[in-house]
Amino acid sequence: MRKMIIALTAASALSLGACQSPAADKVEDQAEAQAEAIDDQADAMPEGAAKEAMEDKADKVEEMGEEKANAMDDNGEIAPSETGVGDTQTK
Repeated sequence: MRKMIIALTAASALSLGACQSPAADKVEDQAEAQAEAIDDQADAMPEGAAKEAMEDKADKVEEMGEEKANAMDDNGEIAPSETGVGDTQTK
């Protein structure tokens, strides 16, 4: 399930990638790479709270990278990720 969500996120990022500046794309790509590395570490861990914490950290790193990229290219529009109700954000 997690891999499917990552694949869908990547696909949606690619479709939106044309709307971002190269600098914002670079920020988002770096965050995704860092999140992937953290997720790979989590995959190597035994099941349990520590593994879940690492997976949550990977999600947060990726989401924060997306937020930073969105802020760099904000044209006055409020994207769903900017509403404060993302997976790792509070309502």
